[in-house]
Amino acid sequence: MKIKILYRADYHYASEVGFSPHIFRLFPKPDQSVSSDKISFETNADADVQFRKDIFDNNIAFCFYPKPGLVLEARLEIDLRLNQRNAFHFLVDSSAIDFPFAYRENEARILSPYLQQTDKVELPFWNARRQPTLDTLVELNSAIFKNIRYERREEGPARNPAETLALGSGSCRDYAVLMAGALRTHGIATRLASGYLCEFGQGEKRAEGALHAWVEAYLPGAGWIGMDPTNGIFCDHNHITAATGLSPDDVSPVSGTYFCDHKVSSIMNASLELVNNGE
Repeated sequence: MKIKILYRADYHYASEVGFSPHIFRLFPKPDQSVSSDKISFETNADADVQFRKDIFDNNIAFCFYPKPGLVLEARLEIDLRLNQRNAFHFLVDSSAIDFPFAYRENEARILSPYLQQTDKVELPFWNARRQPTLDTLVELNSAIFKNIRYERREEGPARNPAETLALGSGSCRDYAVLMAGALRTHGIATRLASGYLCEFGQGEKRAEGALHAWVEAYLPGAGWIGMDPTNGIFCDHNHITAATGLSPDDVSPVSGTYFCDHKVSSIMNASLELVNNGE
């Protein structure tokens, strides 16, 4: 399948402001399921745009804005080819077939940052038990999907797990942080992921046609396995990953601030269009 991604964002300010360097994490990570034919990114004309890899090997645009301004804008156009991928086409190593399991010494050393959790996350609607590991992941993913009410929240940081559980609702980034916390609490290395959810005519999905967030858990033998608790599904080729990282800040599609010596009102307008260009 060929698709086109069209993204635009405009930040308007009541008076001139300065801009910190901004990081845009909007560029799909190529793999066997995703390849790009065209990538076009534009921002303010005076910006110094540097394309590079970050510490998590994400493709980013690092943008330096030398002059104050009234507007910061970004435009992105990407032509992609998607190859169908079965979300369950993997084999788990014998050491991790049953839950709970322990990583081998070399795995645990490399994965240690993805296993650390400040506070334990215990879910009132799900209890871990001995069973096949894949069954555990399916049950946990489904439990969060069924017990947390979805809300579309365009702005603001991700809530911590305790807040999401207290409210009983959250956006996709809140779902992802909650599930990552639960998985890490139970000894499964997990990273956050962000990107695009694209399913044409395959049933309505929460957060479809928007910038989206989910998780990836590391299973020995299978590698990083994507799960989308917002929709209660495992990730296939329709989840187009742009960034992975440890925390919400690591995968935020856009990072940066503005500054001024007085309070300035602002308006942000953003849009994302995913176009099916056929086979």
